Amino acid sequence: MLLEVTDVVVHYGKIAALKEITLSVDQGEIVALIGANGAGKTTTLKTISGLRPLSAGRIVFEGNDISRMPGHKRVTAGIGQAPEGRGVFPGMTVQENLLMGAYTRKGSVAKELAEVYELFPRLAERKNQSGGTMSGGEQQMVAIGRALMAKPRVLLLDEPSMGLAPILVNQIFDIIREINDRGTTVLLVEQNAQQALHLAHRAYVLETGRVVKSAEASLLLDDPEVRAAYLGGDLDVEGATG
Repeated sequence: MLLEVTDVVVHYGKIAALKEITLSVDQGEIVALIGANGAGKTTTLKTISGLRPLSAGRIVFEGNDISRMPGHKRVTAGIGQAPEGRGVFPGMTVQENLLMGAYTRKGSVAKELAEVYELFPRLAERKNQSGGTMSGGEQQMVAIGRALMAKPRVLLLDEPSMGLAPILVNQIFDIIREINDRGTTVLLVEQNAQQALHLAHRAYVLETGRVVKSAEASLLLDDPEVRAAYLGGDLDVEGATG
């Protein structure tokens, strides 16, 4: 197993945001986390990437316990993240933003940069443009490309479709599938549960900091409770960002 999260508890002050979360991601998979706003999806990704300390439990990556490993060392170990909100540096060019993702790598990163530009031709066309002047969809491409510059073994994607027009949402999901086809494992947090379950191999449903369901994504698409809560219309799916 590439990534194993076992009985992880995370607190914000006295409030438990994650309550003994257990999940796993195998090499080559796309695994989705779905759930309502505040369910703990983003906190789960931040804990895996080292941005949130855990109170209990353990995280094992490629057989090594990384529960107390600093975030920057997790990047070096092979965990990359494109955060919610994209986090593009507005005063830097597209290429400078991308190169920031390679700060842990030694030597030339020309090959990695060429691969990102192949995946995102629009970024190659606008590599000298300021990141802050890019559209939302283009900034999402920058955020994903920046994470890929570190050559991650697993890519954590937090709400990649948030705020994007439907045509761009489809494009971003096609790119995620292409990234996976090229060999990168993906752990995806996504507000659009329908799209996420169509894309993923397996999925976990989170509610108030707990995993309440896990199965092959195709099975969850047909699960009556999941359909009622997350696939039955715009109310629960479109507004969920947690």
